Amino acid sequence: MAVSSLSHCGRLSWVRLLGLRTNCPPTACLYYPYVHCQPRLPLCRLYSSTEVRRGLGRYVTSRLQWANSKYEAFLKRRFPRFYQLYHTFVEGFKLLFSDIKEVRRIKTKMYSGGVEFRNLPYREMEKLRQFRRNMIKAIPLVVISAPPFANYLVFVMMYFFPRQLLIPHFWTPKQHLEFRALYNSLRAQHHRPVLTELERSSVLIKNAPLMSRLKDLCVKVQGGANPKVSEVLAVRTLFSGPPLVLERLGLEHMRHISHLLFLTPRLPGFLIRRRLNRHALELLQLDRALSRLGMHQLSDSELRQACYVRGLGADQLSVDQCRAWLSQWLQISSALKDSEVSLILHNMVFLSANYPRALGHSH
Repeated sequence: MAVSSLSHCGRLSWVRLLGLRTNCPPTACLYYPYVHCQPRLPLCRLYSSTEVRRGLGRYVTSRLQWANSKYEAFLKRRFPRFYQLYHTFVEGFKLLFSDIKEVRRIKTKMYSGGVEFRNLPYREMEKLRQFRRNMIKAIPLVVISAPPFANYLVFVMMYFFPRQLLIPHFWTPKQHLEFRALYNSLRAQHHRPVLTELERSSVLIKNAPLMSRLKDLCVKVQGGANPKVSEVLAVRTLFSGPPLVLERLGLEHMRHISHLLFLTPRLPGFLIRRRLNRHALELLQLDRALSRLGMHQLSDSELRQACYVRGLGADQLSVDQCRAWLSQWLQISSALKDSEVSLILHNMVFLSANYPRALGHSH
């Protein structure tokens, strides 16, 4: 009897070790009753083939992670500069795929719940806006890196042309600061031309007091001062009709504004106008969503990003300076109608051209 029990336990141990399901005929229950007739006992539970596959998958995954960690340690020790590119590449794709999952969730919510873009929470609205702009440059990168070993070509691109070819996901922290500063300096080159175009258009304004206020506003900004919120709102009605409504702006005027939004100006006039109108309305809706959320809910990085999107280079400014500037911006945008979105675009010059210089001129 004891020998028989040991035999049963031995067979049971091998079955559990191999993770196999025993498919014996019913008569086998006479010889292995504890295996087949009482499957819920802890010592007699058998592993299914699905559990075996999962266990094998976990094992393979763990070994791959171990090999990858060894490879990264080797690169970090022997080729530190290449390791930085490799690490940025890997983390960039993680961020990109995370964004894809998040955007898919937001889109599903919009389609299934009938939620329009303008009614989304601020962070979801900003995620969609930024994702759409990033994907224009990211799609070629994903296609190039798909074939085997093609990621090394991406490393070459990251090394020689990171700003021109890669989205911010694949920038190093140092490159983030350098490129944003460069982009902001390029944008600042078009502040004065926009003001010059405004002055040229002002002679067509029939309302003399409003024309005078607009000229004074342009002169004040050109002189290096920061305008008050009240001074900007005093001319808001001029931007809902000719000659300053978006549909009536001249081609050169629109091309200079396109640089403020990092849009290509090398398009036909009707396409530039359409793109400017879409981005201006999108920015106005974003401002309304931010007002609903509350500016105090933003983290420091979100605060700086919000200022940068609206025309201010905020990386060298303090958090208090960013918050003060964004507060002025929201005071203006919250008072605007959809028909006055042209002022939103020009506000990127009015409020940003001299900030934070000459703060004593504004209140």
